[in-house]
Amino acid sequence: MLRDFFIGLSENQLLNHAAQNYGLRLGAQQVVAGTNIAEMMESVKELNQAGISCTIDNLGEFVYDKHEAIQAKEQILAVVDAIRERQVDAHLSIKPSQLGLDIDYEFCKEQIIEIVEQASRDQIFVNLDMENYPRLEPTFRLVDELVKAGYTNIGTVIQAYFHRALEDTRAHRDMRMRLVKGAYKESPAVAYQQKQEIDENFIQIIEWHLLHGTFTSIATHDDKIIDHVKRFVEEHDISRDQFEFQMLYGFRKDLQLVLAREGYRFCTYVPFGKDWYGYFMRRLAERPQNVNLMIKQMFNKKTNTMIGLAAGAFVLGRLSKRGK
Repeated sequence: MLRDFFIGLSENQLLNHAAQNYGLRLGAQQVVAGTNIAEMMESVKELNQAGISCTIDNLGEFVYDKHEAIQAKEQILAVVDAIRERQVDAHLSIKPSQLGLDIDYEFCKEQIIEIVEQASRDQIFVNLDMENYPRLEPTFRLVDELVKAGYTNIGTVIQAYFHRALEDTRAHRDMRMRLVKGAYKESPAVAYQQKQEIDENFIQIIEWHLLHGTFTSIATHDDKIIDHVKRFVEEHDISRDQFEFQMLYGFRKDLQLVLAREGYRFCTYVPFGKDWYGYFMRRLAERPQNVNLMIKQMFNKKTNTMIGLAAGAFVLGRLSKRGK
């Protein structure tokens, strides 16, 4: 119920626009590294100084206007320039839907090629994020076509809650892969619904890719999964150069530092930008622990007001739909 509630909020465009008017003052500043490149780069530098690499996400998704998609591309290209000019340890995470996937496939591919080409010249890796199920096949198609075109600085994401996750992991074993549990609400026809099932599938694809794939990014805040990976790599004599742990900016900061100090490669997912609302709500939806963490770390009166207003809007929206 809590997960569905926050996912519902993440899809509310009225609340999304309202949240942007408040900037990050409503609490999201703890988990979003600023609204512009300069602010974000300061966070990246700080993480680099602690021995932590970064993957940078220019927030935004589900774009249906070409002008907006082109603006997003230009912003991402500016991030590539900033990485090169400031010589930080960072790469890109991009969302195809932000770059026009829902407008026109070929338009989106041209946009992504422009980013990947510029990043390639600067030896910067580009990860194509996976989104919800309707965008799964088109994103894999983009990845496969880019590989066939000769681009080697790209990778993608496998979401463990999908039934097909192991099959997709095997099909893309030759590229750098980020493995996650999954953050969208999906049908039982295509995705596991129970935590135990998702966790079991997550461990299965992690183990398979560690043994048979190339570089593996294991993105989780789950202590049990992290401890399992530590034991597994020791038992199978897997080099620490073959994988990294990943976590989200602002979450479990102490553990991020501990893992880096223990000698594990570590990467923090660093989101920035004005379109932070949907991302923020999905982070709350992913795990009940994230809600508790947010309350402890940064919920103040303004944030509680926002959640209350959001809850009211969500309930009213549901009631109005029923009345139609």
